[in-house]
Amino acid sequence: MRRAVIFCFLAFELHSALALGTDNDWHNLPPASAGGEISHGIEVRAGSSLIRITAISDSVARVRVSPKGTLAEDQSWAVLPDAFPSPPPVKVRTSPAAFELDLGNGTVRIEKNPLRLVFLDPAGTVLTREARNMTFAGDAFRVWMTMPIDEHYYGLGDKPGPLDRREQAFTNWNTDAYAWQESTDPLYKSIPFMLALRHGVSYGIFLDNTWRTSFDFGKAERDVYSFGSEGGELNYYFFFGPKPKQVLSAYTQMVGHMPLPPLWTLGYQQSRYSYYPEERVREIDRTLRDHRIPADAIYLDIDYQDGNRPFTIDRKGFPNFEGMVSDLKRDGFHIVVISDLHIKKELGYKPYDEGLAGDHFIKNADGSVYVGTVWPGPSVFPDFTQEASRRWYGSLYKDYVGMGIAGFWNDMNEPSVFLRADKTMPLDVVHRLDNGTTATHRAIHNVLGMENVRATYEGLLRLRPDARPFVLTRAAYAGTQRYAASWTGDNTSSWNHLRMTTTNFLNLGLSGYPLVGADVGGFIGTPPADLLTRWFEAAAFTPIFRDHTGKGTGDQEPWVHGPEQENIRRRYVELRYRLLPYLYTVVEEASRTGMPIVRPVFLEYPEAETFYTEAASGFQPQYLFGRDFMVAPRVSEMLDTYDVPLPPGDWYNYWTGERIAGNKNLPIKAKLEELPLFVRGGAIVPLQPLVQNTGETPNGPLELRVYPGTDCRGSIYLDDGNTFAYQKGAFLRQSFTCSEDRARLRVNIEKPQGTYAPWWEEFALSIYGATTKPVRVTVGDQPFPGFEYDPALKRVSLRIPRSADSVQIEIDSAQ
Repeated sequence: MRRAVIFCFLAFELHSALALGTDNDWHNLPPASAGGEISHGIEVRAGSSLIRITAISDSVARVRVSPKGTLAEDQSWAVLPDAFPSPPPVKVRTSPAAFELDLGNGTVRIEKNPLRLVFLDPAGTVLTREARNMTFAGDAFRVWMTMPIDEHYYGLGDKPGPLDRREQAFTNWNTDAYAWQESTDPLYKSIPFMLALRHGVSYGIFLDNTWRTSFDFGKAERDVYSFGSEGGELNYYFFFGPKPKQVLSAYTQMVGHMPLPPLWTLGYQQSRYSYYPEERVREIDRTLRDHRIPADAIYLDIDYQDGNRPFTIDRKGFPNFEGMVSDLKRDGFHIVVISDLHIKKELGYKPYDEGLAGDHFIKNADGSVYVGTVWPGPSVFPDFTQEASRRWYGSLYKDYVGMGIAGFWNDMNEPSVFLRADKTMPLDVVHRLDNGTTATHRAIHNVLGMENVRATYEGLLRLRPDARPFVLTRAAYAGTQRYAASWTGDNTSSWNHLRMTTTNFLNLGLSGYPLVGADVGGFIGTPPADLLTRWFEAAAFTPIFRDHTGKGTGDQEPWVHGPEQENIRRRYVELRYRLLPYLYTVVEEASRTGMPIVRPVFLEYPEAETFYTEAASGFQPQYLFGRDFMVAPRVSEMLDTYDVPLPPGDWYNYWTGERIAGNKNLPIKAKLEELPLFVRGGAIVPLQPLVQNTGETPNGPLELRVYPGTDCRGSIYLDDGNTFAYQKGAFLRQSFTCSEDRARLRVNIEKPQGTYAPWWEEFALSIYGATTKPVRVTVGDQPFPGFEYDPALKRVSLRIPRSADSVQIEIDSAQ
């Protein structure tokens, strides 16, 4: 018992706010004494304690435990109530030693003495099991699981450090972590979901608990990982897999998918703290357009506001704010403004007066309104956990929407409070819930940012019901992706932060949060020329591409450091815009399936154990951009050659067209202007002619780059990029396939689906890997002599008209 208590204290990483009591306060659950079948599950008694396990689907089990014998009211901020509408039939088996719940695609065994939970696959193989009894002390609890030496762990959202969480420990408590570093924890988001992977077999655990929680992956005790909380219910979901994609699909089905964003949010975005005054914003507009650097958004940080008060405008600095927004819109720019959650405590300030009259602010334990110091000075905070206050807060955007503001940036929503050592509200402030009860900040802290952006998102839907909202948040809990994109907070202008960006994105994606970005170039400090250029190259292959920096730093726009650097950066911004048909298709997939946009290689190749950690690449990050691109950016100022491991199958060098066999290390010595970029053999990638913004219609054919190989396929998704008309069929979806048969290649362009009319009239096919000039090309049944062959790129090129029906192209390389 003493040993268990010591490890529990270590794993919690206690601080002054967490008092778990003396050693004698901790107790293990006693042996199971009775049990029986309930609807879709099983209940087991262990002394006065209750364990309830239910089947949510045939591959998802829910575990709820109450040491007092009574379960709390069933509620969740994260789990969608109708995520799995029809629980499966289950089988309950009882033996002298155990109870078992068979879901169909996995089994939960409850061993009676000692009381342990065991999770097994359909063949009866143990996936994981408790290493010792669940442990409780007052409101706190901890669960201990065995940790095989060759198992790897991912997820937990916004965390620093390596891709693999093994031998690390983390706390989930949303924190304003200015200038965070590799060992900083906690950060801005709390997503208590983990994914385990061993020899191609995966499972997941989601601890649905909003209190301060922690996960320890063998740091406190070798061969054991654990998770727990200082309060709230022991309530977790187990996902059986067996593949990582299946685990992630089930988890995101449970907590929700990101909505399809406006197309313009995938373009290049320019920002800083702050573009001030109005003329400076207009200068940025002119310079981007004059330098022919494609861009879609300009951000305004807090200095556009009057005295840093949200929902106001500094009319001295921005005398013609509405005209500026209109002029920039004409130039193809969308304005995104920051809007923090705090409201200045000031009579005569409309949001404060309205909120006070409507009783919309968070209160102290004594019933008075809580006041904390933030950017405007003494401020109050909307009580986002009640619907009436969310609706009121959402209505505050009415004037901004009327001015034509396109997007909203909810910052400081951990919530961050100045002049306090803990950087947030006192833990005893009271939040009111819609069921008539209240909760202290201990239970609500981690979801306040989520409910803040929920209020913004839902308010924008009411104000602009035909337009997709764009909201950007810093803080999050599981499920926040339903309302907002996110970014990784206040990073630094350092090579280390460029490197950490990739692992942060990958684990956010594996936590159900696909639409994320980082401040390109770093927020804190001024990057040297080569670092900023390398960052632009990598950021072109990330979901949100926003260049942002802090007050007092040097200029960080693409044109700084002279024409040579600007030309390289422009090249990658242009490539981003040419690839928008591919990226938008990947993003649409993410909105339906929850699959990440930026993916670890093992998500597509779970048996390729080389990619479980970063060790094989010398800790140089590499990742998949969608399914078909692999990106291996240089993230170090060192000049050495580095190895890029290639996944199984053939890969093509994007720049040269060279076909390379996979399953080997490829030495890379990337020049400054070179981003190592590879395309999967078997990919068919759509590209468009260059545009300067997403509101500009591409002029020319849709290019289809065909990279023959196994499982050869691709697709394109298209809609108006702004409204919800796609939900009523106003979209275009078209698939492409190819097959190789000795010296013959067939490319199929399938019949398009949907009612949306595409902008292209022709397809321009670029077919790589052709070692010799074809002897014939046919389109349909007709010879097509008008093709071209490039022996250097080993590429066959041809143009064919767009058709309402399917089309087959055959390329013969032998007589």
